[in-house]
Formats: sequence, C-alpha cells, structure tokens
Amino acid sequence: MRCIIANFAFDLTAREVTDAMSGVSPEPITGPSVQIGRRAYPVKQVGAVITRQDRRDFTAGEVIRAMTRLGFTCHPAPAVAAADPLETASDLLGKPLEG
Repeated sequence: MRCIIANFAFDLTAREVTDAMSGVSPEPITGPSVQIGRRAYPVKQVGAVITRQDRRDFTAGEVIRAMTRLGFTCHPAPAVAAADPLETASDLLGKPLEG
C-alpha cells in the first residue's frame, strides 16, 4: 500500500514492516506506540526503521496513519500519573512530607 511519510511515498506491506522490525529491540515507550507482533514499539522508532529517515523529518501522526492502514494496532501515549499536590509542594520546598 502506498503511504506518504515526510512528503515521500513509500510502498509498504504489513509483512515488510514486520520483517524490518524483527530483531529490533523496542525503545522505552514515552509517546504513541504501535503493536507489531508481540512487541510494542514507539511510532517514531518504527518510522525511522522503515523509512530510513531522521525522526525529525516526520510526525508520529503520519506513522500512526500508515500503520493503522496496514492493519497494525496503535496506542496513544501512556497517561502520566498526577502527583499529589501536597507531595509536589513538599518536593519543591525540599522538605520531607510529615504525616
């Protein structure tokens, strides 16, 4: 299937993406991710591997759109746990929280 990533056209298949990512260790996930086989990869890592372009040349949205069209499952960025306001204030003041 023809996908446009970073203003370049790529003819990709799900098999080609799976083959390209086999043997590649997933980086820690801090943003959106894509499930390829049993592993979850950051979308920017997948985009860099399959396009051989610098990660700054394309957006995560472009890769998510392409991977979704190829049938892969994409996940949003993990939620950041909200800190307790009292703990945050205590950390900022540099004093231990007394209970």
